Amino acid sequence: MEHSAGAIVVHEGKYLLLHYQAGHWDFAKGHVEKEETPEQATVREIREETGLDAAILPGFKDKFTFFFKRDGKLTKKEVTLFVAKVDSDKIALSREHVGFAWLPIDEALVKVTFKNSREILNKAHQWLKKKEVVA
Repeated sequence: MEHSAGAIVVHEGKYLLLHYQAGHWDFAKGHVEKEETPEQATVREIREETGLDAAILPGFKDKFTFFFKRDGKLTKKEVTLFVAKVDSDKIALSREHVGFAWLPIDEALVKVTFKNSREILNKAHQWLKKKEVVA
């Protein structure tokens, strides 16, 4: 099984979605290297994909698994997602993406492509509201 980690990135009440070259909109995330924790991979991936320095907010962690085909073989992938806060909305986009958007929750829930990402985004938003991090 492969492991990826990433975050629902929030800045001033808006959520960051990245437009991937394959056409979908999703969160900043990527492969967890052997020597990394999921948290370390998340911070590294956010920096590599956006140029932003992120701080993971303690207390939120969710996972989902899915299957995809690579070279004709079915592969299982587990994705761990956190919530991360950044101090800037100025993005230096990596070449693996073709665009980005900072969106309020209602627009972000419409734009995010995958159902499991939408569900976790909603959970993260509800968690942040309870913590009074976003209005």
